[in-house]
Amino acid sequence: MHLEFVTLAERPELMDVFWDMETSWPEFMKHDPIGNGYYASLEEFAEFVLVCLDESGRMVAKAHSVPFRLPEGELPDAGWDFAIRSGLLTKLWGEDPDAVSAVEIAIEPGLQGSGLSGRIVAALRDNAGRLGFGELLAPVRPNGKADVHEPMAAYALRTRDDGLPVDPWLRVHVRAGGRIDRVCPRSMVIPGTVEEWREWTGLPFDTTGPVVVPGALAPVMCDAEHGTATYVEPNVWVRHPTGA
Repeated sequence: MHLEFVTLAERPELMDVFWDMETSWPEFMKHDPIGNGYYASLEEFAEFVLVCLDESGRMVAKAHSVPFRLPEGELPDAGWDFAIRSGLLTKLWGEDPDAVSAVEIAIEPGLQGSGLSGRIVAALRDNAGRLGFGELLAPVRPNGKADVHEPMAAYALRTRDDGLPVDPWLRVHVRAGGRIDRVCPRSMVIPGTVEEWREWTGLPFDTTGPVVVPGALAPVMCDAEHGTATYVEPNVWVRHPTGA
């Protein structure tokens, strides 16, 4: 399939149809307060957002990334939330970013499993290199993790007989040239009231303690007495050198 990758900066008119493609994330993940700040400011990061078009010019996938300032030392525990928060503050304060992070890749449902995901990761990496960054960082969400009680540090290191990760998304990144760096244990934090979590999941959230939610990578911690619940999702940092 012939595909064309363009940035939103090159084709700003694509914003008219950009949100027509729904994310495959479960409903509760659409309520990360930091992440929503990024999506609401998307025009500010248009050079870092790719749209994948087929032969007819129809959007079949899109890929988000964000430039940000990276602290010295290990990649941050806060992962996805850190990159986005730092990216928003870097833009607000008029500073120069020194790193770029992947944020999300969305593919038309009918094309999922076609190998397109690897091409999109490579395109996002190449775009980061075009913009002068030496690597693309990615706080990968290993959505093949079915056992919410298994520590991410153990799951992320599990491999198949061929040496590639057992997780499909980590495998895509490694095949695209990425190197697993470390787990970011609080990559995404989603707080809410028990009423909100009931609306997002259809579950009762009426007992204090961990709640297993479909699509979650760790338990959601419910405090029924105080009427709140919080999800802290671990992700896995992957580094993609760009050659820039």
